Amino acid sequence: QVFTFNRVEIRVQPSVKVKNGAPMSIICHADISKNSDFQLRRNFTVFKDGKPLFSTISYKEDARYEIPVAKSSDTGDYECTVKADGKWKFSNSVYVWVAGMTKPILTADKKEVLEGEVVKLRCELPEEVPPLEFFFRKIKTNSAPKEKRVPEQNQNFSEMEYYVEEGDNILHFDCFGKRQVRSGWESSQHSNETLVTVKEPFIKPTLTTKPSSNVTEGDQIEFECLTVVAQMHDIEVILQKNRTILNSVRDKKFLKYSTVATEEDSGEYLCKVEQGAVSKTTKLNVFVSELFPKPTLSASMTKLDESKDLILSCSISGQKANFSIVRKSSTGDILLKNSRVLAIKVNVNDTGSYTCKAEVKGIVKESKPVRINVYAPVSKPTLSVVSGSPEVVLGKPLQLICHSVMGTPPITFTFYKGDKIKKNVTNDTYAMFLDEDIGQNDNGGYKCDARNNHSSGVKTSNILNVTVIVPIRDASLGSVPYGEVEVGSDTAFLCSVKEGSWPIDFKFFKKTDREVLLHEVREYSDRTIWHKKTMKRKDTGTYYCMASNRASVDVRSRPITISVILAAWQKGVIAAFVLTAMAGAGTVALWWFLRRKKK
Repeated sequence: QVFTFNRVEIRVQPSVKVKNGAPMSIICHADISKNSDFQLRRNFTVFKDGKPLFSTISYKEDARYEIPVAKSSDTGDYECTVKADGKWKFSNSVYVWVAGMTKPILTADKKEVLEGEVVKLRCELPEEVPPLEFFFRKIKTNSAPKEKRVPEQNQNFSEMEYYVEEGDNILHFDCFGKRQVRSGWESSQHSNETLVTVKEPFIKPTLTTKPSSNVTEGDQIEFECLTVVAQMHDIEVILQKNRTILNSVRDKKFLKYSTVATEEDSGEYLCKVEQGAVSKTTKLNVFVSELFPKPTLSASMTKLDESKDLILSCSISGQKANFSIVRKSSTGDILLKNSRVLAIKVNVNDTGSYTCKAEVKGIVKESKPVRINVYAPVSKPTLSVVSGSPEVVLGKPLQLICHSVMGTPPITFTFYKGDKIKKNVTNDTYAMFLDEDIGQNDNGGYKCDARNNHSSGVKTSNILNVTVIVPIRDASLGSVPYGEVEVGSDTAFLCSVKEGSWPIDFKFFKKTDREVLLHEVREYSDRTIWHKKTMKRKDTGTYYCMASNRASVDVRSRPITISVILAAWQKGVIAAFVLTAMAGAGTVALWWFLRRKKK
């Protein structure tokens, strides 16, 4: 019994696109060739989206899986396998789309609500399989529906809470669902429409004023705010102007508020009634006419020297009033005088802002502030070098500070180098100047001026003389005699520099396995001589010198080599000794030779 699979295929009837609710058949067909007519048992398995859906054993070529009522959840990829006597074969995959979704069902937990309450809705898609998306719609008369989307990954229903707003009367709700298919998104029909009736917990308040909404400064004005309430519990009435709460009452439906009208009281007022999440407001515009204008404060001078006379006067046009002059302070107003005019002899502490106040029929108005500045004269400034010492190294910057102990800020400082102005700085008590252009001949001529708004004018510092330190350049070392020196003789070492400010520190060194300082001296000169007495053989070696000054830069010379040799008389003694030794040796040799010959 020999057989072979020709092919295995899967078919869908009536087609791969089926309407929701229609019957559908999945057929797995096995085409097999046999060498004789024998019975072959076949094991059929149908898969949906990779998971086993249906299995059967048959001797026929086809296996059928019937779906009497197709649902959208039946949409997916179908394939089948056939096994027979140890052999098996797979079909290709077929995508089946069950078009259309079941109509959703919408229910509400309440049919009648108050403004501010919440309506809970439930939308269900029977027979549909998640993931799904639900869309809830709130429909009001003469306005576009408000839609909310809720994705659901694990269930075929969704719930949504809607807040009932002020002005909602009769509300209509519906919902629909969506699911994702291979070609995109598929939507269901809209659900049944659910009706919810809305009642008011209280009516919109009324806001009135007495005697009217147009009053004059100084008049008494009274506000009344009233509402009608269904339930008095937790109700609050608030009177507000701009963002400021003027008065409020709780668990009452009536509010009163009265005040003496001022020009600043003109504007929009709100009566607001709140209960829970519900809020209703009524607006009213009030206009307050001016009783008298703001006063004007004038000063005889706004900038003046200390000990000078200052006169402040306050006035309003065409009106009698009670005046007072005050000085503004961070801790509050300081009353200076209950009068229209104030005359004082000023000092520095009187610097500040001043205003005047005018009172008519209990209404107080304040002028714009006037700034008064009182100046003390600057003291003679002092000019000094920031580092402390009146010196600067050639090529290095020089930083100066000009300081005045006395004087009312701001103070303007002017720096001079010779007769040229180098910098102007305005500060409180001091100023800095950095001179980066130092020349070799810049040994003085710095000064500074200080001035402020005092009438005394400019004060000038003493002239500051600054010493310019020229760094050492090109140190050299020589010796007499040079090169070779006889033992016991003296040697003079000369160390000199080409340039450098005095005094100069000279140091002489001998170079061995370490550097040995032999001699040091400070000279008010560009050279120095060091005499070394009685040279010895051990003084042979390399020598150099080093020079430095207040520029704090050590300059080293090139090294020279000194060889210490024997003197002439020492060489003669050594020669005579050698000749004597040679003569003695010759005499002994001759005596020995003659003696041997005689024998």
